[in-house]
Amino acid sequence: MPLLVAGAAPLHKPRVSDSENASEIFSRAARRRRRDRAAPGFAGFAFLREHMLEGLLERLDAVRREFRDVLDLGSFAGDLDIPGARIAHLDAGFGFAKASGGVQGDEDRLPFADASFDLVVSVGVLDQVNDVPGALVLARRVLRPDGLFLGAFAGAGTLSTLRGCMKEAEADRPAARFHPQIDVRAAGDLLARAGFALPVADVETLLVRYAGLPNLLRDLRGMAATNLLPDPAPLTRDALVRASAAFADRAEPDGRTPERFEIIYLTGWAPDPSQPKPARRGSATTSLADALKPKRPD
Repeated sequence: MPLLVAGAAPLHKPRVSDSENASEIFSRAARRRRRDRAAPGFAGFAFLREHMLEGLLERLDAVRREFRDVLDLGSFAGDLDIPGARIAHLDAGFGFAKASGGVQGDEDRLPFADASFDLVVSVGVLDQVNDVPGALVLARRVLRPDGLFLGAFAGAGTLSTLRGCMKEAEADRPAARFHPQIDVRAAGDLLARAGFALPVADVETLLVRYAGLPNLLRDLRGMAATNLLPDPAPLTRDALVRASAAFADRAEPDGRTPERFEIIYLTGWAPDPSQPKPARRGSATTSLADALKPKRPD
């Protein structure tokens, strides 16, 4: 999200260097700090994750099979519940990893062996991962053949109101305050590039109405969704006042301003010979032109 402010496999703490790679988009150290700061009170700000998780579980209900070994990739407090499954939890923050009984680690640096799980679920974190293509490749690798990946994250168009307000507030000296965003088409392409079979990406818009900009910023801090760009420029008091005024100017008649969250859902399967294959090119027996011709009356 581009924001302003007992397991199936052996669990162990990965060896992750605290040094930052200058070529990376996000600060891994800042991400860990943000998540640890949000962990104690996260339950009061979990509405976006809960909405995403509900959407993914609805998709899972449509799959007529059982999943026994599950990886919760970006676990937060560990609220993923799949009856009968052994769930391993991983989170970039120590506080969330501890709360979920899991392991601390990054999604693009998984500490699990290949083919360890038959389901990987990732809710609300892929927009904060430095190497999203690499994270998807690793998610596929830890899946067994015909294993399922389900993901959800905030994509392109999220926080469009806040983005517009900050653009107005810092028109003279704009600063980089928003993360790069992935749109639904690019998300589907990433699934395919990572080697998933039958990839599907779709998007849902969630509107949340706020009485003022401070309320929105409080939610973003509470859900560990503030700026993770390296060396962010400080936000001046004057700029914050102007942004608050611009936010209020966009309010609806009841005084509340709607903010947009674009939720991208991903579904993909680890390849397996038993899966349906697309028809061979040129194998059709009827041309598209013939199919579209109006039928003659009998």
